Amino acid sequence: MPHASHIENPDVILIGSGVMSANLAALLKCLEPKLSIQVYEVTDELAQESSHGWNNAGTGHAGICELSYTPHQEADGSVKVGKAIEIYEQFDHSKQFWAYAVASGMVEKPEEFITPLPHISFVHGQKMVGYLKARYEGMAAHHFFKTMEFSTDREKIASWAPLLLAGRKDVPIAATKMDNGTDVNFGNISRKLLYWLEKQPGCGVASSHRVTNLTKTDSGWEVETHDLKTGAVHANNAKFVFVGAGGGSLSLLQKAGIPEAKGLGGFPIGGQWLICENPEIVEQHQAKVYGQPLDSAPTMAVPHLDTRILDGKKTLLFGPFAAWTTKFLHKKGSYLDLPLSVKPDNLATLLKIGVSNLPLVRYLVQQGTQSMEDRMDVLHVFYPAAKKQDWKLIDAGIRVQAIKKTDGEAGIVHYGTEVITDQDRSISALLGASPGASVSVNIVMEVVKKCFPQLLESPEGKARMREMIPTWDVDLQKPENANLFEEMSRRTDKILQLA
Repeated sequence: MPHASHIENPDVILIGSGVMSANLAALLKCLEPKLSIQVYEVTDELAQESSHGWNNAGTGHAGICELSYTPHQEADGSVKVGKAIEIYEQFDHSKQFWAYAVASGMVEKPEEFITPLPHISFVHGQKMVGYLKARYEGMAAHHFFKTMEFSTDREKIASWAPLLLAGRKDVPIAATKMDNGTDVNFGNISRKLLYWLEKQPGCGVASSHRVTNLTKTDSGWEVETHDLKTGAVHANNAKFVFVGAGGGSLSLLQKAGIPEAKGLGGFPIGGQWLICENPEIVEQHQAKVYGQPLDSAPTMAVPHLDTRILDGKKTLLFGPFAAWTTKFLHKKGSYLDLPLSVKPDNLATLLKIGVSNLPLVRYLVQQGTQSMEDRMDVLHVFYPAAKKQDWKLIDAGIRVQAIKKTDGEAGIVHYGTEVITDQDRSISALLGASPGASVSVNIVMEVVKKCFPQLLESPEGKARMREMIPTWDVDLQKPENANLFEEMSRRTDKILQLA
C-alpha cells in the first residue's frame, strides 16, 4: 500500500525502508519519543529490496549452521568458533528487541515474521566429517550451543532431514543440529515496525520517493526527493541522515561527498533460488540445512536447502546461485548503476580489484548461464533424489559488496556488514551483506551509541535501552552469564512464540 505522510525539517531522515532503517527508526523513537523522524522509500511498498522475503534466505543467522563463520581447522585439529559465538549474541539482540516490540504492542502476530526452525550443518567426505566433529566440539563447549547435536549415523540424520538421505550413496556424512534456529521474514518485521512508526507523533513514511541528492548544511543535511507519483521535487532538512538504501547507498554516499566515502566502490552480485512448492516434498523437510563450500565458489555461495515460511505458506528454497549484473537494486535499479558509480577517486581501486578477481567474474558469468540441469546437479549434492519437474528458478535480490582501498588483493566477496559515518556524525550509511539483516539491531545500536550518545548518557536513557534490549550492555558470552542467557532466552522465545 502507498505511504504519503511527511514531516518537514525532522530531526532524522532515513533513506530506505528495509530492516536496518526500520529497526533504527523504531529504536530511536522508543529511546526519545520527542524525536521527529521521516522515512523515504523509492518503491511503492515498504521493504521490497534486500529485506523482501524472497530476496534473502530468511535465516536468522546465529552462527549455528553457517560453516562460513568457522571456515578453518587449525593445525592441532581444532576449529575456532569465536565468530559464531559473536554472531549468536548479536542475533539475540535482534530477538530481544523484537520481543519488546511484541510485548509493548508495537507489533502484533510474531508468527508472521519469525518461526522456530532447526538449523543443521551437513557435510560429506571423510575430511569434512572430521572438520565438522571438531567444530561441534568447539561449539558445544559454549553455553550458547550446549544443546547442539552431532551425528554420523545415517538413520539419525535422515530423521532430522529425510531429503538429505533419499537416494544418497554410501559415503561418509555428518551433521549437527540445533532446534532453536529460526526462519525470519525480514520484510514483514520491517513493515510492522514502520507501520507503527507512521502512527507516532512527529513521524512520517513516504513511499515512491527517490532521494536524488544530499547536500551538507550548517545544521545537518538537505535531502532532495523526487515524488515518483506526481513528479514533484522537494527538499527537506534534517540534523541526521541514515542511508539504509541497500545497493543504492553507494551512489547517495558519493553525492553526499563525505571524505569517508572517497575511494569507495561497489561490486553488485545478483542472486537466484531454486524453489519447490510440491507439498509432498515440502512436508518432508523441516529445517535450514547449510552445507560445505562448493569448489571455486566465493564465500557467499555456500549452498543451503531451506524451509521458508512466507505469508503463511511453506516452501523449499535451494541456493544461492549467483549471477553477473550491473544493477545495484533488484526492483528499482538500472544497468547503468555500476558504470555510473566509477569515479576518479575509486577508479584505481576498482581496476586493481577487478584484475585480481577475474576468477570471480568468470564464476558469476558461468553461474548466470547455467542450464536448469546444471543447477539440479548442485541440488543433487544435497538432495540426490530431487526431480527437475518439482523445482523452478526465481530471481532474488542484489547485494553490492563495498570495495575499499584497504581490500587490496585479498578478494572482494566476503561476509560482513559495516556502517560508514562522517566525522561530525551527522550521516551514516550501511554497506555490506550477511549476516546484516539478522544482526540489524546490534548494528543500529552501534549507530545510536556513535551518533546519538546523549540518548544513552542519562540513567533514564540507559533504563529505556535496557527495557528494550535487556543485555545490550552485558557480555552474554562470558561463562558467568550463562544463567542470565538462559533466562533471557526463555523469556524472549515465549514472547515471540518460538517455544
